[in-house]
Amino acid sequence: MSEDKKKRDKSLFREYFELIAETAVFVFFVMTFVVQAFQIPTGSMEPTLLVGDFLLVNKIAYTRPMLPLEGSMLARKPIERGDIIVFKYPKDLTKDFVKRVIGLPGETVEIKEKQVTINGRPLDEPYKVHVDSEVHNKSDVYSYDDVIRDNYGPVTVPPGHIFAMGDNRDNSLDSRYWGFVPISSIKGRPWLIYFSYKAERDSWQKTGIRDRLKKFVSFIPKARWGRMLRIIN
Repeated sequence: MSEDKKKRDKSLFREYFELIAETAVFVFFVMTFVVQAFQIPTGSMEPTLLVGDFLLVNKIAYTRPMLPLEGSMLARKPIERGDIIVFKYPKDLTKDFVKRVIGLPGETVEIKEKQVTINGRPLDEPYKVHVDSEVHNKSDVYSYDDVIRDNYGPVTVPPGHIFAMGDNRDNSLDSRYWGFVPISSIKGRPWLIYFSYKAERDSWQKTGIRDRLKKFVSFIPKARWGRMLRIIN
């Protein structure tokens, strides 16, 4: 092998190595600071988000810009009612939850027979669903958890917090049961469904090797192609 060919091979190897290293650094930066992959494990946000949806979460959606140019270059917005957010579950910070913002700091939230009111005014919620038409009232023989599903409050959202609820209103573990979400615990806003398949309801609890293999094999025949690459509003 000639000396020139050896030099070319070394140069080509170095270029490939640098490209791989730069790509790895870029991917690490993006996955650490810009987006997060997230899977929908339960049906609390149906029909907006389904069990088996795989999301990319925009982690910089609500962060405050550090430099003047950041605000003009990157799309950031204040937290608004109706936003879907991913946040650290207040009762266990190792878990991430996804819900919708309902009450903002300083607002009074009340639920009367399934109807949410904000500062005494009924809230129009075209995104929510009720799968159970029965209304649980305090005068009936129900547990406390049953009653607050349909009749809750009034409560005032404290500063630095929000009140969050799932769209599947009768089957959602949300602020009615565990309280307010600190704004500092919000990790980002779901942006894109990059993959989706018809998963079993309790699939997120099955973490064994056999279960993982079964999930992998079922991805293609159970894929929901129409939901892929869908922007989340």
